[in-house]
Amino acid sequence: MSIVVTGATGALGRLVVDALLATVPAGEVVAVVRDKEKAAALAARGVELRIADYDRPESLAGAFRPGDRVLLISGSEVGKRVAQHAAVIDAAKAAGVAQLAYTGVLGGPDADFTLADEHKATERLILDSGLPYTFLRNGWYTENYTANLAPALEHRAVLANAGEGRVASATRADYAAAAAAVLTGDGHLNTAYELSGDTAWSLAEYAALLSELTGEEIPYKNVPAAAHQEVLVGAGLPEGFAAILVDVDEAIGRGRLAGTSGDLARLIGRPTTPLAETVRAALAAA
Repeated sequence: MSIVVTGATGALGRLVVDALLATVPAGEVVAVVRDKEKAAALAARGVELRIADYDRPESLAGAFRPGDRVLLISGSEVGKRVAQHAAVIDAAKAAGVAQLAYTGVLGGPDADFTLADEHKATERLILDSGLPYTFLRNGWYTENYTANLAPALEHRAVLANAGEGRVASATRADYAAAAAAVLTGDGHLNTAYELSGDTAWSLAEYAALLSELTGEEIPYKNVPAAAHQEVLVGAGLPEGFAAILVDVDEAIGRGRLAGTSGDLARLIGRPTTPLAETVRAALAAA
């Protein structure tokens, strides 16, 4: 039996592997990757590599073994993910894996925004497969904001169309630690976890924090959805992706990413990383 992480060279996947290697021997960890060269650092740490591609179902036939515990990290190509995930699910079922964990979205079937559609479809496919599952319904990443500080700092404003909505975000490392916990622990089969940060914060509070830490006046500017879409497209984002981000802001305004179930902190055995800590680190690195 191995613990298998798909998408292991991605931003979340690498952190999951790091968390696993802090808990189990490297010989028990497998990274499923498209590019062997990109995964060289993982191989150097003793992690087994299995080369496969979500877009080539035939390549997934050798990615899993009977009894493996598998983490399916959702693909990044919106619009293609259901077919990609279906290929992984089919391969996992054919191999007879013991667990299929999936990184979905906070709210699961109740999430009512466009970005959630493919996650909901994937959960249905996993349930229909009959595989023992664990749904890791990840909330918003704090890095979705802190990795894009430049526009806020340059224009001295946090621009969004989220109104007074709140976000219970956590860091990728927090979510990665939760994934490692369910892959290495017991009692997580056929269970769904609503994962989010311990504290929900508003974008006005985020802007106030930026102002405090930079010494600059950086207000939160709430704008209509159409105006925000125009700004994002003007900044170079593809129109479809910009529309998804605007739709997420609308969902934040409805409270869809504000839930604080406590599941994440319980799984990782510590409080989630505070917003201020992540913002300070991002500013120091800027």
